[in-house]
Amino acid sequence: MIHAPKRSLNIAALSLIFVSLSAAQSAKSTAPPADLDSYVAASMKAFDVPGMAVAVVKDGKVVIAKGYGVRKLGEQTPVDQFTMFAIGSNTKAFTTAALATLVDEGKLSWDDPVYQRLPGFVMYDPYVSHEMTIRDLLTHRSGMGLGEGDLLFWPQSTYTRNDIIYKLRFMKPKSSFRSHYAYDNLLYMTAGQIIPAVTGVSWDDYIRQRIFAALGMNHSVVSNKDFKPGDDYSAPHGRVDGKLQVLSLEDLDNVGPAGSIDSCAADMANWVRLQLNRGKFLDRDGRLFTEERSREMWSPQTILPINDPPPPLAALKPEFADYALGWGLRDYQGRRLVGHTGGVAGFVSRVMLVPAENLGVVVLTNAEEDGAFDSILYHVLDSYFHLPSTDWIAAFKSVRDMQEKNAAEIIKKAEAGRDRHSTPSLPLEKYAGVYNDAWYGPITIHYENGGLVITFDHTPTMVGDLQHWQYDTFKAHWRARTIEDAFITFSLNADGSIESAKMAAVSPLADFSFDYQDLLLKPAVKEMKEVKK
Repeated sequence: MIHAPKRSLNIAALSLIFVSLSAAQSAKSTAPPADLDSYVAASMKAFDVPGMAVAVVKDGKVVIAKGYGVRKLGEQTPVDQFTMFAIGSNTKAFTTAALATLVDEGKLSWDDPVYQRLPGFVMYDPYVSHEMTIRDLLTHRSGMGLGEGDLLFWPQSTYTRNDIIYKLRFMKPKSSFRSHYAYDNLLYMTAGQIIPAVTGVSWDDYIRQRIFAALGMNHSVVSNKDFKPGDDYSAPHGRVDGKLQVLSLEDLDNVGPAGSIDSCAADMANWVRLQLNRGKFLDRDGRLFTEERSREMWSPQTILPINDPPPPLAALKPEFADYALGWGLRDYQGRRLVGHTGGVAGFVSRVMLVPAENLGVVVLTNAEEDGAFDSILYHVLDSYFHLPSTDWIAAFKSVRDMQEKNAAEIIKKAEAGRDRHSTPSLPLEKYAGVYNDAWYGPITIHYENGGLVITFDHTPTMVGDLQHWQYDTFKAHWRARTIEDAFITFSLNADGSIESAKMAAVSPLADFSFDYQDLLLKPAVKEMKEVKK
């Protein structure tokens, strides 16, 4: 039975009760999920992730910044709140924020033509070269294909940032300018190079001085080359022939503004607090960027396609999805989300902001398992949104298992369908020689010990054995097993000489940065000579 309060109740006592209830509700609303530690442990076990770091920011406060697991498989050193992880494409928001400071200072505009800031900037299409703005560099609508040109830096190459910018002119568009969304890295790197062009200060130093130092991000670096002996950083991990292994750190300096930052849970919490506070410092007067710039960076620029997610993830289908400036926008359970993911060899990360709830979540991992960070993210969001519990670990794992099963079936079907009795049209030594791709440059095929070996001349780790597949198609089986295998198919002229060769990834799950499909290999000379080591 519900009793009405007695009129004789003291007003002061009543007020005290209300204050106590309000405080209790506030404490409850700001606290992370009570089972967060066990949920993270379960996610790490399900997805075989050695180490993680998680940060949650609510109402301007860091409610948790914590490490889980170990930095390196086979060792016992634990991850803590200061352990650095590669954050990959979450770097893009730092590059955009750096540019925003220059917009605030009147040194540039989002809509400045790129060629005016970077003399010599040229795209394949002269119209695009003239019309492309800084805003266009940041919004994945250039007309280039998904990940086009990423082989210029991934795996680690000898090309510099300026080399890569120069090579943009040789990359054929896949769609018309500003008509389609296709994620790219090269133009974000190009955007970062506008900073030294305008200020005389490198992107690297500008990020260190204007952002890291201002936010007390003392454990963050712009390059893993900045690591010193004894530093608290994680090793990358990945599956090699089905087994989780420690990988080598990947040097991404030549595409730094698109993805080279390493950071930790404690530092990323400071970054999230600033973002949720619209660029204003919380611990002192002043701003990194104005509220107007914050609104611009969170405003839709490019519409993203919305597809039906797999059934276990049906609840995650958004009503809208856009790309802004360094951030992705979508909705979940009636709230607008502002976020980004990041991935480099052996690491994936997630940063998510919920402005309406003044909530931010960061998940850093040292293995390439998106389901691990997403299951934790949505568990945290559901807790703060007061939603019924969902087993996101099971949902994301079932989707991953289904994708791997489907990919295995596709590969098995291709294997079964190949003509094993077919032979190459030419003697093997006739395929040897130097080939050129318009944007990548030289790729050499050697005739060696009775077989063929392919090398990407500016990518030291890309050395592979060409195994005959069928007819004039071979499979490049890379000796570095972290690189995705690729088919290479040769086309012949009427006289039997080689006209060209095209490539394609073997696995449908290959990362889009292995953009073999964008290469067109042409013999470097009309009549190639045998190349031997």
